[in-house]
Amino acid sequence: MSTALPTILLVDDEHHSLASMRMALEDDFDCLTAASADEAMRLLEEQFVQVIFCDQRMPGKSGVAFLTEVRERWPDIVRIIITGYTETNDIIAAINDAGIYQFLTKPWHPDHLVMSAKNAADLFRLTREHDRMALEMRFLSRSLESKVEEQRKALREGLGFENVLRAPNSPMNGVIAQARQFASFDVPVLITGEPGTDKAALARAIHYSSLRSDRPFFEVNCAGVDDDILEVELFGARRGAMPGRQTQKTGLLRKADGGTLYLRGVSELSQDMQRRLARFATAGTFRPLGSPEMERSDVRLLGGTDRPLGTAVAEGRFRADLFYALGQTTLSVPPLRARVEDLSILSQHLLFAAADRHGKPVHGLSDDALRFIERYDWPGNLRELENEMVRMLIFSQDSVLGPELISRHILQASPDTAEADRSVDSVLVSEGTLKERVEQIEMRILRETLTRLKWNKSRAAAELGLSRVGLRAKIERYGISEPGKTAVSDREEED
Repeated sequence: MSTALPTILLVDDEHHSLASMRMALEDDFDCLTAASADEAMRLLEEQFVQVIFCDQRMPGKSGVAFLTEVRERWPDIVRIIITGYTETNDIIAAINDAGIYQFLTKPWHPDHLVMSAKNAADLFRLTREHDRMALEMRFLSRSLESKVEEQRKALREGLGFENVLRAPNSPMNGVIAQARQFASFDVPVLITGEPGTDKAALARAIHYSSLRSDRPFFEVNCAGVDDDILEVELFGARRGAMPGRQTQKTGLLRKADGGTLYLRGVSELSQDMQRRLARFATAGTFRPLGSPEMERSDVRLLGGTDRPLGTAVAEGRFRADLFYALGQTTLSVPPLRARVEDLSILSQHLLFAAADRHGKPVHGLSDDALRFIERYDWPGNLRELENEMVRMLIFSQDSVLGPELISRHILQASPDTAEADRSVDSVLVSEGTLKERVEQIEMRILRETLTRLKWNKSRAAAELGLSRVGLRAKIERYGISEPGKTAVSDREEED
């Protein structure tokens, strides 16, 4: 992106002098010209000028007198006066009184004129930056308590509940309202929800909306991690306690002292790790690996689980004391299939984030694409939606992404949003005659193929092994219509 050139005002009653100065400077500067002090003053009132070159001898008002007036009204403008050899000594005092940056003598050399102009423009820029920095320093010199409060506010705004994207009528609104209440009380929270529902974002929002927001927030994945590794990660280890390592390891329970620790996948903890965490959750104490003594830490625990822990407690797979310690309050995050209202906002946000990450700018999703996205179940929730947005971005050729880019299994989802299960597998095991179930699958394949091929019926018929007349008959039979059209056109698109 090109930057604007500095603006210089040239003032001289001799037109050939103005033309010569302009010719020397116009490659590097935006030049304004005036033949008198009055004309120059009018230009200054209308234009943003950084530097003035002004001749000393002009009819009516001298250069020094004019620049003195400029100093009073626009003190930041860098002022340069041009004089003749015979008058230099006579106006030194006047130049000082006018606060003039430099004077040039006639005849001037073009290179000297350009160098003076560049130095003056740099001086103007540096003066502005100095004033800005001085203002910032005065702003930053407030009390430490005020600065900490501003930092906490910034964190709350950037990582708080406002960061959980949702529509005005979202099913998440009730969950967020509960979470706000829990955030203000220093108690553990157990967050439940299907995989991929981003329970960690809710945990972060709770932390940054709590009284602990100026203290650390950590999260650890408890699923699929060996106890030896998880023990050191959580509780830490003394020097020499780990084979091959002679340094001390500080655990997250110590690092998060005064803050919050989010335990992802707590349902996957082994019985031994459940016992050790239950002791910390109830007594606030833990023992690092290799240490003979217990340590104490003040950490708020937040737990996340994909499975209902109540059932695991009843079956003896999860300790009741840890369950009740973590579950003083509980939140349930709904899956994407229950958040149809949010899908437009979430998909557009994930698409723009992917576009920014990969350096491929786009303008968003088309309305037709959003309709397909909103009627799919998204069993993988936000992770699956994010993957689909990245995939569409990779194959996109236009700035607005259409439904032809959507994965085939999503395009084949039933258009009936009232259905509880829209997968093709559900049709195979559903009730109904063989003909009825085959027709359901056929209708979905037709819709998916037409959408993917941008409703080019010739290409769709060729891919499906149908004649164009046969394809048109099936479209009419199933009532399939191109988005934005209510009737099937008899005109066939050619390849």
